[in-house]
Amino acid sequence: MTRRLVLLMVGLVVATLVVAGLGTLVLANVRARADTETDLRRQASVTAANVARFFDPDEVGDLTDEQLEQRLRNLTLLRRVVDLDGFAVVAIDGSGRVNQEQLPAGVSGDLLDTDALLDGRTVSTNDRDLVVAAAPIELPDGRTGVIVLAQEANVGLGPAARYFVVAALASTAIAVLAALLVGRRVTRPITAASAATNRIAAGELSTRLALTGRREDELSELSRNVNDMAAALERSRSLEQQFLLSVSHDLRTPLTSIRGYAEAIGDGAGDPRRAAAVISSESRRLERLVADLLDLAKLQASSFSLQLERIDLVALAEVAVQGFEPDAAERGLVLRALDGGTPVVVLADHDRLGQVAANLVENAMKYATTGVVVRAAQDGPWAVLTVADDGPGIDAADLPHVFERLYVARRRPVRHESSSGLGLAIVKQLVEAMRGEVSVTSEVGRGTTFTVRLPLAA
Repeated sequence: MTRRLVLLMVGLVVATLVVAGLGTLVLANVRARADTETDLRRQASVTAANVARFFDPDEVGDLTDEQLEQRLRNLTLLRRVVDLDGFAVVAIDGSGRVNQEQLPAGVSGDLLDTDALLDGRTVSTNDRDLVVAAAPIELPDGRTGVIVLAQEANVGLGPAARYFVVAALASTAIAVLAALLVGRRVTRPITAASAATNRIAAGELSTRLALTGRREDELSELSRNVNDMAAALERSRSLEQQFLLSVSHDLRTPLTSIRGYAEAIGDGAGDPRRAAAVISSESRRLERLVADLLDLAKLQASSFSLQLERIDLVALAEVAVQGFEPDAAERGLVLRALDGGTPVVVLADHDRLGQVAANLVENAMKYATTGVVVRAAQDGPWAVLTVADDGPGIDAADLPHVFERLYVARRRPVRHESSSGLGLAIVKQLVEAMRGEVSVTSEVGRGTTFTVRLPLAA
């Protein structure tokens, strides 16, 4: 990535320099030609005025043709002696042409508009890299002389072009250095994140990326997300291990009882009736555990369907309480159902909603000290089902996690019942599938209350 970033930045710098440089040189060339042409026209006019005095009869008297030609030759000789390559004085002959040999190097007689010069006008033109200006003067013999000035159009652009090349090379070098520094700075967190994810994929779930906390940008967010992912995976692994231990215990305990009583029956020892009752009870316990596992798998895979119908939540709560009354009496618990005497109708799946109520009541009985209270009532547009126990409560650190799959609170119930931690996870999945919500409040030492809220039926 660093290499691509360097190439990208260098490419952008070079492209910018090429576009800016070429544009600048073109505009400078056009401007230089225009300025040179204007300046040469002015100089040609001034020079013509001064040279005209060299042939003025009032200044030098009457000149013979031979003297006139001699003065023209002298001007040409002067141009050569003082190296005035861009200056010439020529005469237009009778055919309207000038002597090509007397013109500055590189200037063609075809560039001079002799008609305009004969009319007394100063002319100028651009020819490739040469700018030419010519101004007319009147010679004593009546002919028209021409002051010719020539200059390279881009005489000042050579150093500028060299400076530009030097600046371009320096800018490119700076761009390469900056790209390397920025590339390393940008890619370092990405490289670290890549290495961390590789370690996480290899099973090192305790891997974390260092957070400096000095900046808030996409790279910092990436580091936090990687850390959150690792923490979630680490927690998931811990829960899976806890789940395996819990389920193994839940399976082993009834199986041990079943095997023990079966062996006792086979040996002819003990009470066969009591053994049969224990075997039947433990078998049902195993059946419930397997059913919970299947329900949770279906809920998470969204492979279950709901048969929605109008249900009186008050009546459903009473049925749930009645179903657990024998078990509550055996445990020495008081199980009560409270209602306001008015039906509270919701649109839900009867069996699934009954499962929600049963799971909450069963969970409350595991933790209750003296009793469980179940209440169904209306609260605005919601139907509310609450199940409260007077058990030891749930630690604040455990509250955010009680509905997580496989989670078992660190605070153990007073009655040492084993639990795989599936019931509350199933409750949450079912309630949300029926467009409701479930929450929990608890105070250590004073009990726990679970609240289910479902939309009232229209």
